[in-house]
Amino acid sequence: MKFRFKIKHIAIASANAAALIAAAVMTAVGSSMAKSQEYNYAASEWGGKKGDYAQMSCFFAENSGFSTTSLNSVRSMILSELQTVSVAPEEGKTLVPDAYSSPLGNCQISSDINRHTSAEITAVGGDFFLFRDFKLLDGAYFTKEDLMQDGAVIDKELAWMLYGSENIAGMDMYINGVKFYIAGVIGTPDTKPEKQCAGKTMRAYISYDMADEVTRGSAGMGAAPFWGGNTAPETEAQPVSFAGITCYECMLPNPVDSFAKNTMEKIFGQQYAGKVDIVSNSSRFDSKKRAKAYKKLSRLVVQDNGIIYPYWENASRIVEYKLTRLYHGRKLILVIPILTLAWILLRLIFLWRRKKPKLKRYLSLKFDRLRYRIRGIFRRKKKEQE
Repeated sequence: MKFRFKIKHIAIASANAAALIAAAVMTAVGSSMAKSQEYNYAASEWGGKKGDYAQMSCFFAENSGFSTTSLNSVRSMILSELQTVSVAPEEGKTLVPDAYSSPLGNCQISSDINRHTSAEITAVGGDFFLFRDFKLLDGAYFTKEDLMQDGAVIDKELAWMLYGSENIAGMDMYINGVKFYIAGVIGTPDTKPEKQCAGKTMRAYISYDMADEVTRGSAGMGAAPFWGGNTAPETEAQPVSFAGITCYECMLPNPVDSFAKNTMEKIFGQQYAGKVDIVSNSSRFDSKKRAKAYKKLSRLVVQDNGIIYPYWENASRIVEYKLTRLYHGRKLILVIPILTLAWILLRLIFLWRRKKPKLKRYLSLKFDRLRYRIRGIFRRKKKEQE
């Protein structure tokens, strides 16, 4: 019986050690996976202390009707909500940086050395590059303050295709025949989820101010058209006003828990019901939140709302899916040490009840001895003083 008793305890200790090690490994792996999706942590860099700001993303269906004409109204409502919690903008500082974007689709690209290709073009506005974790290899990002909005940021694959180098900032390129200067060159996605979602498509980012020109396929601004400049298209495209937004992002002060999320749901939830997906980037990878989301795991896999997500969001959703399963598994594994701890506590309670009289006598004896010893010390000190 004694031998069996030892084996039982060795088995319990081994199971608990294995469970705790597995949980620690899962935690480390989960943390590494979450940190790899850097675009979700823009708020921590902007706001300073963790939790001061919350990064929010709203993804819209193409037929949602949300456009650049809606921005001023949205910004006003955000500021109004902030005023209700006594948060006001400081002079000279941006209280709520935001950005918006929408894909223009695959467009024809050419360079001054007669190289031609195609690439995925995205129209961007606001502080778009503040929210991205792009690696700038050459040049700089264009901004909303630039006098001319004809700059383009391209990835290094497109840079090599056009000019055979990634150090080409300042050189010209043509998108559907419209002339742009290359403001900056960025690296291509480097994490596995991002590579999986971005594919091998080359990409470029331009401002909304130039989106109309590109969608019309105009050869304005003295540009050589993408088809080489020798021939013109048979029919001229009709003017198209490009103002649609499929992704709106902002960094909101978060004075109370869930304030940012509740604000965005209040502004967009009803008006664009069924046509918007509101994501709280700052808390999406929280281990407790992901473990609880296991029952809703299918929502990360199946989407029937007609929303097309950019590749960086799809990559984060892949990580969300993996973390949900990982942290749910960790939760199940930790049941072993929790049950063991509960068993130990019950054994201690039973032991206390059984040994309570003896323990009381023992403690009483110890207390009396300590009390007499303290009294003796005081008596000796008193005699010395006399």
